[in-house]
Amino acid sequence: MENIIRTGIIGYGLSGRVFHAPFIDIVKGFKLSMISTSSPEKISLAQVRYPNATIVPDAEGIVNDPNIDLVIITSPNTVHFHWAKEALLANKHVVVEKPFTVTYAEAQELVELAKEQEKILTVYHNRRFTSDTKTVKKLLESGVLGDVVDYETHFDRFRDEPRPGGAWREEPLPGSGIFYDLGSHLIDQSLHFFGMPHSVTAHIKAMRPWAQADDSFDVKLHYPTHTSTVKSMMYAKIPGPTFQIHGTKGSFVKYGLDVQEADLDKGAIPNTPDWGSEPESIWGVLQTEYNGIEMRSIIESEKGDYRDYFINLRDAIWGKCDIAVTAEEGANVMKIIELAIQSNNEKRTVEVK
Repeated sequence: MENIIRTGIIGYGLSGRVFHAPFIDIVKGFKLSMISTSSPEKISLAQVRYPNATIVPDAEGIVNDPNIDLVIITSPNTVHFHWAKEALLANKHVVVEKPFTVTYAEAQELVELAKEQEKILTVYHNRRFTSDTKTVKKLLESGVLGDVVDYETHFDRFRDEPRPGGAWREEPLPGSGIFYDLGSHLIDQSLHFFGMPHSVTAHIKAMRPWAQADDSFDVKLHYPTHTSTVKSMMYAKIPGPTFQIHGTKGSFVKYGLDVQEADLDKGAIPNTPDWGSEPESIWGVLQTEYNGIEMRSIIESEKGDYRDYFINLRDAIWGKCDIAVTAEEGANVMKIIELAIQSNNEKRTVEVK
């Protein structure tokens, strides 16, 4: 049945404000019914932007409301599992921000519960819907690179001082640190492109002297044909390549990030014809050969569009298609994260079983 999907968003920090509310608001088939936050500043922001949404002080107000069909969880990582479980038991469909949970066991429990409840459960791996990921996927499927022999991706930033007022992601809590945060994105991309690896080698650490959680990682996912290296650090004044892929026929190198997050953070509404279009200055470079002729080309990036995630979510809830990002795929990311932490702690390569 194509009923309007009445949606509640738990949390109105960066994730709720930038990555979820604008899309629930403009994608047909959804109604932004409720937002939970107790922050006076965030309440004011939400009321101005979404005057028709009811603001409640806590997550219970959303989970326990019989008129809510879909719950989107953007609360701190430590309570992802709790609220996802409560929402599923309350017979809601559920979207969980990445990382899915803080343990693989929690992720598996949610996967099984969603099956029992016959509800859609998905993880917000939105970077499958960015310009760079879509471009790389297209290149890999085209065969223009030949067989991939080496893959490397970076998500680098520079910030040498603590955030004013602190941030829960930098506290020594389960699921904190940039490996759970940014590593979730990069691992999901590799699994999206190549499937599960056969083993993992990881180096995860805190570089900044004041850091209480990890702020750097270099993780290698080993496949039969190549190694996928996923890297991030907070001391990168010059970020590394977003993607650097070498194959038996050619190479592709790209710098720069998808533009959607920056545009959304400025308050842009994702409903323009050129939404998600990257500037030519950050298009990638392809070098390959064809019939003995060497070619070097600038590859126009595909348009990124987070709307596609929500359109698929809507249609899956309506029973028209399968969900694009499955809960099982979200659980696989958590499995790799745990194995990477084990590899780092034991200083060895760990097999994926």
